[in-house]
Amino acid sequence: MSHPGAPDRGDIIAMLAVLGDRAPEAVPERIGSLELTWLITGVEQKYDVTLDLSEDDLSRMTTVSGAVAALRDALAGAGHG
Repeated sequence: MSHPGAPDRGDIIAMLAVLGDRAPEAVPERIGSLELTWLITGVEQKYDVTLDLSEDDLSRMTTVSGAVAALRDALAGAGHG
């Protein structure tokens, strides 16, 4: 099942908030490696896609803003969005 569009900043923060059972406002801008793994897995499941992320893509995803941009690009390349 595919979902239209790509995740926006609010979607990314909501996904990260689930990890650690945090309020969305408690999610920092910086994304750690465990959070990044959680986020990628969540996006793959939600959008029913396997992301083929390069090292450059992953290096962009160290912040929420970077993750939003990288995931939009990756999902557009996978035919979503």
